[in-house]
Amino acid sequence: MQHSVISGLIGNLRRAARFLFLLGAAASSCVAANAQTLVLAGGSVYKSPDAAPLADAVVVTSDGVITAIGSRSEVQIPKDAQIIDCTGKTVVAGFWNSHVHFTPAAWRNAASAPIAPLEEHMREMLTKWGFTTVWDLGSDPDNSLPLRRRINAGEVAGPNIRFAGNIFPKGGHPVYLPAEIRLPEAATPEEAAQMARGFMAMGMDGVKLFTGTYMGDKPVVNMDVAIARAAVDVAHAQGKPVFAHPQNRMGVDVVIAAGVDVLAHTVPREAGYTQEELAAFKSQGTALTPTLSLFAKAPLGAALAARLVGSGVDQLKAFSDNGGAVLFGTDVGFTEIYDTSLEYELMHRALSESQVLASLTTNPARYFKAANKGKVEQGFDADLVVLDGDPIADVGNLAKVAYTIRAGHIIYRKP
Repeated sequence: MQHSVISGLIGNLRRAARFLFLLGAAASSCVAANAQTLVLAGGSVYKSPDAAPLADAVVVTSDGVITAIGSRSEVQIPKDAQIIDCTGKTVVAGFWNSHVHFTPAAWRNAASAPIAPLEEHMREMLTKWGFTTVWDLGSDPDNSLPLRRRINAGEVAGPNIRFAGNIFPKGGHPVYLPAEIRLPEAATPEEAAQMARGFMAMGMDGVKLFTGTYMGDKPVVNMDVAIARAAVDVAHAQGKPVFAHPQNRMGVDVVIAAGVDVLAHTVPREAGYTQEELAAFKSQGTALTPTLSLFAKAPLGAALAARLVGSGVDQLKAFSDNGGAVLFGTDVGFTEIYDTSLEYELMHRALSESQVLASLTTNPARYFKAANKGKVEQGFDADLVVLDGDPIADVGNLAKVAYTIRAGHIIYRKP
């Protein structure tokens, strides 16, 4: 039965493979095919989260790249440019959401679905909130890969999407997923390695392991370290990151023992990370996506939700204070909490405003080796967000997006 699961999974990916060969060409050609010069003029610019703001600045982009940045008196605006007046607004680098899912019904039949409803849902879910790059940590490739192809071809306005294929432990079908959905469950290291190789062969950008799965009133099913390690070894051999969903302390310790790169959640039902765990995270370079709003809005009653949030905030603070890389992520698609305001407010209980901004920009760009993203600098990709307010003065301004710009093209503008 397990072999049929693997074959079915790889079969799904193979059916999507006809789209993958277009991705590289589309990604490089879409900007060239729609070349334009876009200028953001008169705003305050944070080149990076820790930099002092540059007042009355001009940012010039052309062919998807930032070609000039400086004060209005220093930068000449090209005559043929499209100009956005940013007076009174703030410009920062494009945002990353490092935990999303293209699983809602809106993404079904994405290969042939009309453009308008796809873009409408993309606005509500992602581009309205400034996201220019996202990590999809689990969706149906028959829908999500064609969606990425259409975005990269310039048919649908949306962010850059990276995908991680999922592997579950044997018998670890989470209670919150419908029983009829067949999931890739690995019973042995060999099966996990085969699954990971299948993901890599089909062009996936990483792997996500459920090192612990929630079974409701039954015990958590945790993944064996050897199984997790086998998948990690395959991904790392190709320079791909591995995410993990731990459900308890044992799941966290599997993350450490297997060398997983990113904790996709905190584990607020457990006590705080131990000193040994924090030391291991630091030495291994493990990153954390806290997803605090997920727990705040869980249907568990106000008192329990508040306790879970408090525990998650404490874990985030301990992790960050220990020098760990924090990545912004909301689990949107699994949740319907599209508005990012709550996540910013909760993260700010543990982090400074500049640290929250870094979780959206410089941290993921550095962590995922996207050398030309994450800063508003000459030569960097023209992935930018125009905010109605200063995010360092008030972290809530991160959710007040006026424009989202990917590769020099406007993919969202506030009505």
